[in-house]
Amino acid sequence: MPKIVLHAPNGALFTVDAQIGASVMETAVKHGVPGIVAECGGALSCATCHIYVAEAYIDLTGRADDFEDEMLDDTVADRKPNSRLSCQIRMTAALDGLEADIAPEQ
Repeated sequence: MPKIVLHAPNGALFTVDAQIGASVMETAVKHGVPGIVAECGGALSCATCHIYVAEAYIDLTGRADDFEDEMLDDTVADRKPNSRLSCQIRMTAALDGLEADIAPEQ
């Protein structure tokens, strides 16, 4: 089972097990990770699951598609080159150990 390592804005670290095919957002919510609000439940309509993917995982997670890219323009926290919506990253075995910072504001 692949693991996700999420760094909270307050410095807390959360390491959670993910099911293959589950989104990073679904996994974080299931495990009660604070900071991932996920108001729309993964429907790509709220931008409240904003994360910053660690550089080592950018190529593995891929880039945001056009619609996600537009949604990232509406995030509360600053958008960065490694910004993604966690609802749009589906876990695979290759993403085991995925690290990301949770945006400080959703």
